[in-house]
Parts: sequence; structure tokens; C-alpha cells
Amino acid sequence: MEWWAILSIGLAILVALFLTGAPIFLAFLIIIISGVVLTFGDAAFGMVVNSMFDTSTTASLGTVPLFVLLGEILFRSGSMEVLLDSIDKLVGKIRGRAYVLSISLSTVLGALSGSGIAVAAMLGRSLLPMMRGRGYDTKLSIGTILAGACLAPIIPPSILAIIVGTLADVSIAALLIAGVVPGLLLAALYVTACLIKVRIDPALAPTDEAVETVSFVGKLKAVAGLLPFSIIIFMVMGLIMLGVATPSESAATGVLGAILTAAYYRKLTWRMLYEATGEAALLAAVILLILASAVMFTQLLAFTGATRALTEVVTGMTVPAWFMFFLMMLLPFILCMFIDQLGLMLVVIPIYLPIIKALEFDPVWFWLLFLLNITLGAITPPFGYIMFAVKGAAQDVPMSDIFNASWLFVILTLIGMVLMSVFPGIVTTLPNLVQ
Repeated sequence: MEWWAILSIGLAILVALFLTGAPIFLAFLIIIISGVVLTFGDAAFGMVVNSMFDTSTTASLGTVPLFVLLGEILFRSGSMEVLLDSIDKLVGKIRGRAYVLSISLSTVLGALSGSGIAVAAMLGRSLLPMMRGRGYDTKLSIGTILAGACLAPIIPPSILAIIVGTLADVSIAALLIAGVVPGLLLAALYVTACLIKVRIDPALAPTDEAVETVSFVGKLKAVAGLLPFSIIIFMVMGLIMLGVATPSESAATGVLGAILTAAYYRKLTWRMLYEATGEAALLAAVILLILASAVMFTQLLAFTGATRALTEVVTGMTVPAWFMFFLMMLLPFILCMFIDQLGLMLVVIPIYLPIIKALEFDPVWFWLLFLLNITLGAITPPFGYIMFAVKGAAQDVPMSDIFNASWLFVILTLIGMVLMSVFPGIVTTLPNLVQ
């Protein structure tokens, strides 16, 4: 059987397993072990064990459980309440301030959690009711929350960036640093668009919003409230950018910072630490198992000749490189409307690797855009699954309103991606300066 037939059948079975609701790691294990056994016979079991051992003992993957633990401690300690209050006081009295607050919070939460669906679910439960209660437009409020979910996978620290860096053999530090400028650029686009819409249509924001006047001393206290979070972000990203620590070492200092922050706000308890550590260990174990399966998938592609054949096909094509880039971005954009980001990454990355090398794309630039792209697909109608997470938090809002809310920010994100594609320096300049 030809390599393309084997690959097509394998991917079809894998997608079918995803659609049944089977856990990602289980679906991957079934398809990978079956493929290896059919290809290598009895020798397959030893190869599977060795591959899983080599992957699970990779030092750089120690970053994953540490970043997961960092987010768990911050969320379970109740420190987010202090973060919300501090940013709320600093935004000030501007028309449409809650939209600015939503996007600002999303940016900070993305830097602390790295999970788009976690940001959307948390703000949907906490901030959205407050915005609607104050008279803000429901659609635009939901749109800012969906937009914030797009920032999480690229603003460091990002679990997805670590996974991509591991699977694609790209510097994790470079990929994390590369997300700083694009993340701030998109946040600025979102805020600007909201303020322009409010200026054009004042009905989108209340005119008589009761906003507490914050004195200079109050603003200083708000800045002091943000200081521990700023220190955590510095301990994670600042140490990497200064070349003082590796991603794993900075993740460990970030966890220490999260523990000290919880203690500073008098939220640190043994029970909270126990629950956070247990949840982080469970989630990290699942992620590592999925990664081990994905590495085996890459090896299987190489052994069956699919990797070499894909490279030959791409290099033999006469289409321009930009057209191939467009197709490679279009596929995950569409597929992420239906399936989980992690599951898609594990399928697509091994297939894309030889193509990227053949086309000589900058790997940091390409994979950063890929990360943004898969989250954008998840907030795009009609099947973007992050929208359904927001629907769960706002059950009285019609799904059609959530669909309409997303389009403005989908278009703004696409504009940002075009800018990053035409001007790669937006993505690559900072990593190149640091390295």
C-alpha cells in the first residue's frame, strides 16, 4: 500500500476516534501502536517503550508541569480577585472602560495561564455578568472575552508554545519570547477598535456608569496590588530574556513566585497547595502521554517513508511559497472549529515539519502564527468550541449573538496575522535580539 494511502487511512481513523469523544491520548495510543505493530511486527513493542521513555525523560518537558502548577496556584488561591480590582482602578474614567478592562485582564490572564479556553471560561463567569449589569452591549462584551482567548496561546508562558517547540524541535525560549510583541499588538488593535465603536455608537457603553473616583494614593495601591503578578511575569519571561535561566528554571521560579503571591495575599493553605499540585500532576501526566504518542507518530511517518515523500512532493510543486503558506494556515483554521487545539497540533505538526524545512520558512515565525491561527479557528463561527465555553457561562444569550460577537475580533486578528506575515520582524526581532 502506498504511503499516502496509509497516512490517509490513519488520519481518518484518528479523526473518527476524536469525534467519538475518546480522550486524545487514548486515540493517539490506539492509532500509533496499531501502525507500529503493522509496520514492524513483534519488534514494535520494544520501540514503543523506548520511544515513550526517551520522550517522557526529555529535560525541556519539565516546563509543562511547572507552568500548569503556576496557573493552578494562582487561580485556586483567589489572587485573581486582587488582579481584577487593581486593573479596574487603573483603567480610569473613560467611555467604554469595561471593554478596556476585559482586554487588559485577558492579556494578563493569558500571561499567567496560557490557556485560551480557561481565560474565556473565567471571564465569562466573572466579568461578563458585571459588564451586562452595568449596561454594556452584550455582543461587544462577549467579543472582547473571545478576543482575549486568542492572546493566551501566544503571550508567554504558553503551554501550547512549549508543546509546539518540543514537537517541532524549535527553541522553546525563542518561541515564548516571540509571542510578546504580537500579543501586545493584537491587544492594542482590540482596544482601539472597541473605543472607536463606542465613539461612533455611544449606546454601546453606559453614560451614567457609577465609577468610583480613585485618588492618587488609591492608584498607587492598585499598582502595588499588581506588583506581585509583575514579579511573577518577570521571573518567568524576564529571566529567559536576560539569558539567566532556561525555560524550565524560569518556570520553577514562577511557581515559587505564585506561592509567595498567595502567601502575600493570605490565601496560601496546605489544602490549596495539595489540590493545585494534584490537579497539575494529573493534567501534566496526560499532556506528557500525548506528547510521547505524538513523537511516535513522527517516527512512524519517517519509517514508512511518508516524511521523505511529502518533502519530494512539496519541492516538486511549482506553486509559490506564499500560496503553500496560505494553505498550511487554512487547514488548521478550519479544523480547529471542530476539534481540540492539542489534538490538531499533534496530527498536523509532524506532517508540516518536512514541508517547512523544504520551503525554508523561519520556524519561530511560522509556529507562532500557527499557534495564533488554531485559537482563532476556535472562536470562529459556526463551530469554534471556545464560543461554546462562553455560552456555558452566559446561557441566556442566544448562540447567534455569540456568533455575531466574534466576527469583529476574528477580522482584527486576521489583520494582525497579515501584518505579521508581511512583516516577519514583528515576530522574530525580539527573539533574535535575545539569542
